[in-house]
Amino acid sequence: MKLEIVTYPDKRLKLISKKVINFDTKLHQLLDAMNEKMLTSNGIGLAAIQVNKPLRVMLINLPDDEGEQSVDNLIEVINPTITAQDGSIFYQEGCLSVPGFYEDIERFEAITMTYQDRHGVAQVIEAEGLLSVAIQHELDHLDGKLFIEKLSYSRRKKFEKEYKKALKEKSKA
Repeated sequence: MKLEIVTYPDKRLKLISKKVINFDTKLHQLLDAMNEKMLTSNGIGLAAIQVNKPLRVMLINLPDDEGEQSVDNLIEVINPTITAQDGSIFYQEGCLSVPGFYEDIERFEAITMTYQDRHGVAQVIEAEGLLSVAIQHELDHLDGKLFIEKLSYSRRKKFEKEYKKALKEKSKA
């Protein structure tokens, strides 16, 4: 399965993802293909909507101390729900769907999330710091939101101008 990253301002990124009902081979193939795409794109998280699959599916794989993303650290998240949240943290976020742009975004410092694994088995994870931020970032994708929507009005306008200029320069190259 060959997947391509959908990039801003593509309207497909605004779609609200649908709940996964079938935990079958097709889902497993999507998860495997998403993991490969995320790793080859140097991402630490990827939502299915970012590869044009509007399903409540996301992956997170934070690098270890050596910068490696081991399969042992891969978290496959299906049908997630945040059940608790606490604190506040600012973290510099980037996004495979908004390439080349990074901004400090405020998120909850710690969360508890319920979800299902690739086999439909219920799971619970408590996350803080970068893992909490990554989960919230990907969860926003499932709800049709991008991290740039969390910017102040003036910063968002500046981003729009910079991004359009960068796209224009890229198309000339």
